[in-house]
Amino acid sequence: MNHHRSYAASGAKEVVSTHSVFGAPCWVSLTSRDMEATQRFYGAVLGWEWRRGSLGDHFRTALVNGVPVAGIAAVASVWQMAVAWTPYFAVASADVAASRARERGGTVAVGPISLPPGRAALLADRDGATFGVWEGELIGNWEAWRTAAPAFIRLHTRNAFDSAIFYGEILDWASDRPGCCEVHYEGGEVVLRSRGDVVARIESGALEAAPDPTIRPHWQVHFAVPDVAACARDAERHGGSVLVKGADEAVLRDPDGAQFTVTAQAAR
Repeated sequence: MNHHRSYAASGAKEVVSTHSVFGAPCWVSLTSRDMEATQRFYGAVLGWEWRRGSLGDHFRTALVNGVPVAGIAAVASVWQMAVAWTPYFAVASADVAASRARERGGTVAVGPISLPPGRAALLADRDGATFGVWEGELIGNWEAWRTAAPAFIRLHTRNAFDSAIFYGEILDWASDRPGCCEVHYEGGEVVLRSRGDVVARIESGALEAAPDPTIRPHWQVHFAVPDVAACARDAERHGGSVLVKGADEAVLRDPDGAQFTVTAQAAR
């Protein structure tokens, strides 16, 4: 989460707090083993540029046209963490969110810890899907992040409705608080909207089907790109792999093993 401090210090005029956009995805972060290899791969596949953060050599912020879009933490080996992309949700209180997760059968992997100007925690839901929460200042221009960064995030889980209730109670989705996210059932998925925009989806198969025990629940990060086929080719050329490929979407794996999805911008 090193982007918050470094971006706030850059002199951005607009500061948006998690108190006004709570419950919505507000950042994505990758834990990796090799910083240089990670930068080369995502630079080649997604065209990202890089900025050193304030937390040291193990952390970088990815930029698209100068807008911070993602964080990279090369701490997987040092901290014994899985190599993976993780979404972070804005919350009014990281401590309250962590407590609510524990009370509902989730786990707290890291934190809550202070990372001025806020607090963060890494959690897992009842089925083991990992996610983070962030309390405090967001990127100086949160709307610019939403435009430049992921198209959305999707939770693949065993029971979409149970998961929606779990996250809703932790993140105050569909509450009576001003600015909260709206939850709807659309096209066979639970859909999360923030200010009218789709920011997350939860899927588990057909509505009438029993929960699928073979699914390993996880959050998948989708990045909007102009050319899905080109990203897939570049991923293979730079040591990654293509797991699934369609006309408007491809699931890729980086050389470290982290999965992510590229989605055509026109298909958002």
